[in-house]
Amino acid sequence: MSRADVEQAAARSSGQARAGRLGLFVAGTVVAVETVWLALDLPAGPLVSDLGAITVAGWAAVACVGAARRHTASLRRFWLLLAATMVFSLAGRALWTGERLFGQELPHTLPIGLIFTASLCTGTGALLCSVTAPRTRLGQARTLLDGVIVGLALIPIGWLLLFRNVALADLHEPLRYAGLLYPMFDLMQLTILVAVIGPARPVWRPMAMLGVSLSIRAVADATYVSLVAAGSYQPGTLVDVLWPLSYLLIGVAARPSPPPYYQGADEAGESPLPPRWRVALPYLPVGGAVVAVLLARDPTGHTPLPIFLALVALLAALALRQGLAANENLRLVARLRQLAYVDQLTGLPNRLAFTRRLRAALRGANPVAVLLLDLDGFKQVNDRFGHSTGDTLLTGLARRMRRAVADDGMIARIGGDEFAVLVTGERPAVPERLAERLLAALHPSAGEEVVGVHPSASIGIAEYGPQHITYTDLLRDADIAMYAAKAAGKSAYQRCTPALRESAVSRAELIADLRRAVDEEQLHLEFQPIVDLATGKVRSAEALVRWRHPRLGVLSPARFLPLAEETGLILPIDRWVIREACRAAATWQGRASTATVAVNIAAAHLRRPDLIATVTAAVAGAGLAPRALTLELTESALIEGSDAVLDRLSQLRELGIRIAIDDFGTGYSSLSYLHRIPATELKIDRSFVARLCEDSRAYATVEMVTRLADAFDLGVVAEGVETDRQHDAVAAIGCVQGQGYRYGRPAALAELRTVLARSGPPGVTGVAESDLTLT
Repeated sequence: MSRADVEQAAARSSGQARAGRLGLFVAGTVVAVETVWLALDLPAGPLVSDLGAITVAGWAAVACVGAARRHTASLRRFWLLLAATMVFSLAGRALWTGERLFGQELPHTLPIGLIFTASLCTGTGALLCSVTAPRTRLGQARTLLDGVIVGLALIPIGWLLLFRNVALADLHEPLRYAGLLYPMFDLMQLTILVAVIGPARPVWRPMAMLGVSLSIRAVADATYVSLVAAGSYQPGTLVDVLWPLSYLLIGVAARPSPPPYYQGADEAGESPLPPRWRVALPYLPVGGAVVAVLLARDPTGHTPLPIFLALVALLAALALRQGLAANENLRLVARLRQLAYVDQLTGLPNRLAFTRRLRAALRGANPVAVLLLDLDGFKQVNDRFGHSTGDTLLTGLARRMRRAVADDGMIARIGGDEFAVLVTGERPAVPERLAERLLAALHPSAGEEVVGVHPSASIGIAEYGPQHITYTDLLRDADIAMYAAKAAGKSAYQRCTPALRESAVSRAELIADLRRAVDEEQLHLEFQPIVDLATGKVRSAEALVRWRHPRLGVLSPARFLPLAEETGLILPIDRWVIREACRAAATWQGRASTATVAVNIAAAHLRRPDLIATVTAAVAGAGLAPRALTLELTESALIEGSDAVLDRLSQLRELGIRIAIDDFGTGYSSLSYLHRIPATELKIDRSFVARLCEDSRAYATVEMVTRLADAFDLGVVAEGVETDRQHDAVAAIGCVQGQGYRYGRPAALAELRTVLARSGPPGVTGVAESDLTLT
């Protein structure tokens, strides 16, 4: 849009605002003049009253049309129907004025009645088109019936109050007394307005103004009917001001205002529950209507015909309202059942439906098998393309798997990317063949290949047998087999065997025991010396954690540390190891002040912001100099580290803590990250050292890493040195330090102190493995 277009739009908007303010001023002035005129009882009061009402109704109609042009489609129909209501009011009042000028004092004619009735219908339609009104036909009909019930209940009450003493024979002009319907319509519209405003929501200003307008009109119509019934109504009194005042408020409601905050909200979204009084609203006046019917009976016991007809209509409306409520309850029950048993994304049965079918199948005599399927790497799809794409892919995969299963079983979605298939019947399908069909169905399509999506799954199979007590046992075995399929390389299936089951149970028991290991002081440290290859002196010692299991004996780190990393228990173990290693190193500083201690840090701990606090607290608590502690980290943990991790390591180096890259060469070795990581030494992995004497490529690799470390001013430790030949080789290459059985096995602190106390040649033999506890 050009600058000129913007300026024209601004000028047009400003002009519309000025015109709106001018129109409001004129309409307000008309109402004020009419009020003063009628209050002073000046001549031609009825005509002034009629002309004032026509003028204000016309202005309100124009204002509503302007509001319809300003608002979006969701509110346009609301304002157009209000504009039509004002047009009908104007036309009815104009016809009323014309007939009264031609001799009828109160022209209650059929055309006028029909025009005013049309205005009431369009006004009711506007309320049912508001943004908070029900969107379904059923809901709109229910809301309309609520208003009709309240309105019909007013007829017996109004009759009792106004026409009880009027004989039916004296009612020569039925249309005159049909005016009783106007207050009924007003109350009906007020009831609908209260119903559609919306519970627990701020009231939109136009709706509030409309409610005040309806209230004023209800007072005006009720006053008019009561005066007409008493034969005391005179045109041109202050009562006549109430109608143009109600029109004025509708015009004020049409002035520019912010749309309701809930405009355009998801109609399928969950709406607040209405208060109890709102549910009971249409039924509250019914009791009064019944009492009014009983009191309106004449001495002979007969009920006046209008009252009888109103009562019949009220009962019919109540019956219809209850029928709609019953129908709505049935629809709600069906919807709740769908929500309870159907997955809303894929349309498949959910976990609850699957377990119900599984439990029912286990009570029968037919064989039962369960296939548990978990998509491989689906989290990466969400991370790369977003959850919307992930949901689309999941929906497509669900359709393909449903077709693959066909009639041979029931497939359900029981988790985010986890599905289950129930196979049962007199001649059930072979589970392995069904698993192969499922894997084939998951082969990526052409479109999926283009975007780099390669869906696959790991499937676990379990058949019900004597070893299963409940359905949960069967699902457990399927889960065990599924994880075994993942461990075997994914995109495969695995049947649960006794060996798998026993292994999983032992693993679960080991994890449970590991949770108690730190608190019950079952862990202890052993130390393996790291020696200077030139002098044979111990320069450092690596702290290695051991688990003295009360039932299984001493367990190596390889047995329990992977479980600790999977379960998050590695964090408390790491904290304990750092603290105890610092305390141990503090005890040998008097004998070997330059000897340091090295501690392995898990990747999960490296990503935690409290790592610095943990390390500094351990060093300070032990009274150990920061330079005496080396943190060993694997390549993979460092490569996956974020900028925050690198910043954390830099802070540790500034404190004096040393950083070693452990198992160097086995991970994704990148020269670029060596520039960024504040490391102090590299530890060459034992797999290269073990092949030094037989493999020239291993020798070249160790030599290259040594030269690289020297270029980066990093120390080098050769791990896994076990023989004299390996010792001679790494020393010849130029490695500064070595670690391995050639220099000492992992031993308790007491034995390490003995090693630290003596100074021997490079060929010194290592100490024996010991079960001594940490002292």
